[in-house]
Amino acid sequence: MDSSSSTIQNEELYLANSKFDSYDELLKSVRDFYYVKGYGISIRDSSKDKYVTLQCDRGGCYRDRLSIGDKRKKNIGSRLINCPFQIVGKKEYDGGWILKAKNLSHNHEPSTNISGHPSFCRLSPNDVQSVKNMTLSGIPPRQILSSLRQGNPNLPAVSRTIYNLKAKIRKENLGNRSTVSALFEEFEKEGFIYDILHNSIGHITHLFIAHPLSIKLAKAFSNIFIMDCTYKTNKYNMPLLDIIGVSCFNTSFYSGFVFLEREDEDSYIWALSVFKKTLENREPSVIMSDRELALMNAINMVFPNTTNLLCIWHIEKNVLANCKKHFPHTEEFDIFMSSWNNVAYSTSKTIFEHNWGEFELFYQTKKVAIEYIKKTWLPWKEKFVSAWTENYLHFGNRSSSRAEGAHAKLKQYLQVSTGGFQDVTKNIFLAIKHEFNEIKVKLASTMTPCTSHFMATMGLPCAYKIKHLEGMKLSLDLIHPHWRIDTICLNSEDDLHNDGAKEFDELLSELSSRYQIWPQSKKEFANSMITQLLTESDILFEPLIRRPKGRPPKSKNKRGINSTARDPSRFEFVESSQAQKDSSSTHVVQMINEVYDNVGHVSHENDLLDLNSYPTFSSDDMPYE
Repeated sequence: MDSSSSTIQNEELYLANSKFDSYDELLKSVRDFYYVKGYGISIRDSSKDKYVTLQCDRGGCYRDRLSIGDKRKKNIGSRLINCPFQIVGKKEYDGGWILKAKNLSHNHEPSTNISGHPSFCRLSPNDVQSVKNMTLSGIPPRQILSSLRQGNPNLPAVSRTIYNLKAKIRKENLGNRSTVSALFEEFEKEGFIYDILHNSIGHITHLFIAHPLSIKLAKAFSNIFIMDCTYKTNKYNMPLLDIIGVSCFNTSFYSGFVFLEREDEDSYIWALSVFKKTLENREPSVIMSDRELALMNAINMVFPNTTNLLCIWHIEKNVLANCKKHFPHTEEFDIFMSSWNNVAYSTSKTIFEHNWGEFELFYQTKKVAIEYIKKTWLPWKEKFVSAWTENYLHFGNRSSSRAEGAHAKLKQYLQVSTGGFQDVTKNIFLAIKHEFNEIKVKLASTMTPCTSHFMATMGLPCAYKIKHLEGMKLSLDLIHPHWRIDTICLNSEDDLHNDGAKEFDELLSELSSRYQIWPQSKKEFANSMITQLLTESDILFEPLIRRPKGRPPKSKNKRGINSTARDPSRFEFVESSQAQKDSSSTHVVQMINEVYDNVGHVSHENDLLDLNSYPTFSSDDMPYE
């Protein structure tokens, strides 16, 4: 009897003797039975509480349900090869389920690795719920799979299993609604403020969204915003204008997002106009941006009373990118950039004119570089040079680095650049909620109990002291004299040496008055002592040269006498000596082995070695104690 006939008999025996209490028990038993044999089982068709037809998961043929045809981008094959295997499960009158064979033959060999079969990669209902929860938390599929395997190391699922399940969940959530309809319903459910523009055939061209948490923060901290576009955030390849605010803790938060069809002036005007409405027509003190002329013009039109400052970091990088090629030596270009920074950070208009004049004169041979700066950046000097920018309330923000950091954090939530509006907005909500909670916790946090350590060690009033004095004047007596520059005077006329001279004059005056009443002998003694003090002089020499502390005795590594490098400590000397000793010992052992290899053929009388046959060892080759 061949193996195939024996296998079929075993299957017939299993099918004939099996009876199950429920449909789920039947399905699990059949799949486990054929899993051992190397076959996957899928459901072909079924009727609730009546029957179920099970087939090999390679049964049937590929069907082009979406009518893609030749438009498919990838050349892919199908695992379906119309395998004829089928069995039927039926529910009996007593409620039990039995199995009957319909066709037990396969047109392919069993799989040696069953993990490739989709039917064995299915997740349990608990795992499916875990995937849903982790997906809502913005966890990437690879991390979801790793988390599931922590609980079940033998989990048969693969990455594709998670991706397919996420697609299924997304399809179930969408239902019969269109993507855009579902998106707007989601906005209304979460309380988003949004606005759109569309073209003549109904395609969305502009989308503004602001979460209620973002609006609450933007209204509370409406003095400064940073605006910058980021890319590769959605499958439509639309630029995303990111509007960033700054809280009282000097942390950043998302104020609004705008998907744009183009980065032109009309698009920016529309975006900023909608944003202004969310602020209830408030105008910020400063808006920071890079040199995007369309955005700068839009800011000037929508927020006429707002100062638009340019990012000094982007300016520096643009100067570097356009001017470095004109300097063959790196050191020369570094000096050029340092000189340019002196111009950009000039603290007054007079200093700026002076620094620019020197800069232009010194680099007059670099005409192309100077011309680039004059045409591209000098017309906007009022927007980035310190002499002008330090007159505006920018809260220390001289660059748009906050926006760059916000872009990076947002993309950690987005994970991919191929999501639609619905996927992107869900991840944006997660990022917004995180930022809001961080600020909310800081605002609600209570101060730790006062230990008075700060006042005792720093001589300054602590937060508790300041809070206790709320509404009262803060006395300067609370500031230790160490910090009081108003009490310090370093004028030359107050030299401390004057105190010594005054004391000496007083002693001389007292000596002169007493000298008159002393007897002759005491006067002569006083005269001799004063004469000795005036005539004697001390002969002084330089200090003796001593061994510095830490220098080990008998040190062989002597530096030059003019070196300022410190001598090694004893532990360093010991470590170095040990390393040299190990190295020397290894070297000697290698030489001895070579000697034995070279003279091993030399014969000696009375088994004595002829030392003349061995090479001479120098003392440097020997290990030392």
